[in-house]
Amino acid sequence: MQLTGAQIVIECLKEQGVDTIFGYPGGAILNVYDELYKHRNEIRHVLTSHEQGASHAADGYARSTGKVGVCFATSGPGATNLVTGIATAYMDSVPMVAITCNVTVPLLGKDSFQEIDIAGITTPITKHNFIVTDVKELADVIRRAFRIAQTGRPGPVLVDIPKDITAQKTEYKAKEIQPVERLTQKMTEEDIEQAVSYIRHAKKPYIFVGGGAVISEASEELKEFVELVDAPVTDTLMGKGAYDGTGERYTGMLGMHGTKTSNLGVSECDLLIAIGVRFSDRVIGNAKKFAHHAKILQFDVDPAEVNKNIVVDACVMGDVREILKRVNERLEPMEHKEWMEHILEYKKQYPLTYHPQGLSGPYMIEKIYELTNGDATIVTEVGQHQMWSAQFYKYSKPRTLITSGGLGTMGYGLGAAIGAQIGNPEKTVINIAGDGCFRMNMNEIATAVREQLPLIQVVVNNHVLGMVRQWQDLFYEQRYSATVLNDAVDFVKMAEAMGATGIRATNREEFDAAMKQALTMKTPVVIDAIIDCDDKVWPMVAPGAAISEVFTEEDLEKKER
Repeated sequence: MQLTGAQIVIECLKEQGVDTIFGYPGGAILNVYDELYKHRNEIRHVLTSHEQGASHAADGYARSTGKVGVCFATSGPGATNLVTGIATAYMDSVPMVAITCNVTVPLLGKDSFQEIDIAGITTPITKHNFIVTDVKELADVIRRAFRIAQTGRPGPVLVDIPKDITAQKTEYKAKEIQPVERLTQKMTEEDIEQAVSYIRHAKKPYIFVGGGAVISEASEELKEFVELVDAPVTDTLMGKGAYDGTGERYTGMLGMHGTKTSNLGVSECDLLIAIGVRFSDRVIGNAKKFAHHAKILQFDVDPAEVNKNIVVDACVMGDVREILKRVNERLEPMEHKEWMEHILEYKKQYPLTYHPQGLSGPYMIEKIYELTNGDATIVTEVGQHQMWSAQFYKYSKPRTLITSGGLGTMGYGLGAAIGAQIGNPEKTVINIAGDGCFRMNMNEIATAVREQLPLIQVVVNNHVLGMVRQWQDLFYEQRYSATVLNDAVDFVKMAEAMGATGIRATNREEFDAAMKQALTMKTPVVIDAIIDCDDKVWPMVAPGAAISEVFTEEDLEKKER
């Protein structure tokens, strides 16, 4: 069967089970879009307002469904506009395939109109990328791209196709795509036995869960492991929902804005069992003082993460779900009654709190949790609202918090929420944004309206760049350099201008009513919720400090007195 390169692209996507593509057309990719038009009843195309929105939407679709997200862009600025989204996916191990088209092969390297070396640009932020200069290789390259994106530690892959390749014809044979196998080759019996030995001899174990447990869909095995070990559980931002956040053993997030219970407990434990984590600097604080009383046991799929940020005492390499299955088979139920009681006493002593009066970020997150019965998909931008969303919404299932962790991408959330809503049409999807983040890609409200998505956009509006201001307040003697957003942007009018419903809330009663109304609507709603500019995220660990030095607002006031 002779097909053009453009036809091969679409047939390969159908082979992979792709049902949705996020993108923006242009001259170099026209042949592919023309072919996509003929298959519009089989593959949905979502035209975003900006290519960055397309990359974030593909990311949100992938995180919320576990499938590969796909985005399209044309050459030059179309391709470069994907870069931030690709880097975001790379830092958080998100399976994505970005397909760009370029100038024709004879024009490559000649500074032609809208030519860019997108493969060169994205080499450090992709698992792999390809430039296809022979149409005969196109089908195999696309198949390889999908396999690479999903194998082992997932990540984004870019395929760049010159325009003449999309027009040339070659023989095409369909293939049945085999499911991706879980990596177990580096998992040895010796490593598993050593891990089991460490666990059996621990008196004060603590289980530390990261995004790897979500990616490997290890929730059931993790639950069994926690019960066998009889240990408290903490997590990272990326690990939310891998272990039930409503459970008694769960002690909240670890790190810079983690709970006092988790930070103090990990600092006191004698064995830290790290499952699918990469020991980010925001989690570990001062590396020399991190879990310094403990042996550290790491389960992870990526050997590059072993001894990179924290030197561990033992590790098991492989798919986290498979590791937990094998370890669980060898463990007998353990008891750490005294240790668990100690940690539960910390939970009573150091609960997360916030000011009881007025509209605030924590209040809004708790109210959203209450009104959604904890069953929404929460998407966030980056900053204070992101931390409040991690602290005050209880995630009982994986893939229900969609947020940019490693890169910390402002402007990520709305595109990601569109992807999550399209991937999960039956779910309530809510994007929580600060006003600074929301302004970066608020044009995607137009996309949500065009696609008739019932997503809810909450703008936590403090008229400042809140997290940066918090640092300026605490560490820069209140020099608020370039963080005050005292412009006259009206988000309610903006929402209405784009075809969405806009509601402003200035107190708790107005916010409650706005959320209740939004949850009944079938079209996009933007809630502009006004809070105080000096609300802060607590607890906090100062930069360079040990996580055991975590402090709250009350601690700071006592110190100042």
